[in-house]
Amino acid sequence: QVQLVESGGGVVQAGGSLRLSCAASGNGFSTVAVGWFRQAPGKDREFVAAIGWTAGGTVYADSVKGRFTMSGDNAKRVVFLQMENLKPEDTAVYYCAGASYYRGYERASDYDYWGQGTQVTVSS
Repeated sequence: QVQLVESGGGVVQAGGSLRLSCAASGNGFSTVAVGWFRQAPGKDREFVAAIGWTAGGTVYADSVKGRFTMSGDNAKRVVFLQMENLKPEDTAVYYCAGASYYRGYERASDYDYWGQGTQVTVSS
């Protein structure tokens, strides 16, 4: 059984930083890409960032570009999302997701595995 577990969420003041982690476990789990998404109350789940293992590159949503940095180690099955200069509008539940084959990066339907999410709250 495949599991993705996020950690590192919390409450931080505007301008502060947090580092989220996502660890994968379970047999038969392999990914070509891992993404981060977030969902605020009353809003749709939105793309934040993704890393493609084959190409080795990362992509970011415009709203987080320059503030968030995604990194990871496919062999260790762990990814991170370093979030700097956080804003109240970054408040959401953050999910990591894994794709077993490439379909794209920015749609939730591009991914097969999902974690349970970790809450990030940014106070003004």
